[in-house]
Amino acid sequence: MTEPSNLQLIIDFNDFDLDDDEKDEQVRNLRQELEGFEGIETVKPVSDLNPPIGHKAIGSIITGILMAEVNPANLAKLFAFLSDRLGNKPIKLKLKTPDGRELEVEASSKEEIEYAIAQAEKFIKQQ
Repeated sequence: MTEPSNLQLIIDFNDFDLDDDEKDEQVRNLRQELEGFEGIETVKPVSDLNPPIGHKAIGSIITGILMAEVNPANLAKLFAFLSDRLGNKPIKLKLKTPDGRELEVEASSKEEIEYAIAQAEKFIKQQ
């Protein structure tokens, strides 16, 4: 039996009250915490020459956005961690499956993040 392919999770700190340096600091802190997290293969800033509105690109790195590749078996643990860690911060999560499906949700409270996590888990189970 083959192992399932990794999922791509993009975490966008979209708090417009934060400047680019503050968003970048949040990304650095979260990246440090996730680098040793079980089931995460890669965690890195997002590169793009045409950043989304509300973000600034330094070189080709977009401030305030982090990408992690995660093993599906560890997704629930990662979501529990993110709920605790980011519970009251406005964020946008984008989940990409290996087959190309995408789910994008926004949350700004612990309850909204938990709802978004439930939606993402349902989305992953759909084939």
